Amino acid sequence: MGEGEFDRYVNNPLWPILVKTVHAMVMYRHHKFYVKEKIIREKPNISPRKLAADLGIPLGEALVILYEIKSEEEKRAKPDHPSTT
Repeated sequence: MGEGEFDRYVNNPLWPILVKTVHAMVMYRHHKFYVKEKIIREKPNISPRKLAADLGIPLGEALVILYEIKSEEEKRAKPDHPSTT
């Protein structure tokens, strides 16, 4: 999913509630670690629906996990201070 593909979810007023709910799930951290270390490396463009189906997790959890991982990757890819030269 590209950045714009998450916009319709992230800009929804219910997004913060979904994120808090997912973060409260017992297996969330384990699922996120597994997706980050295994799934994304093999299938970097996996859709939230496919991820949810493959792992047997709710679509909302898959959305939050993929959004967070993609956001973290984007932050790492951007330099902290832009070059002035």
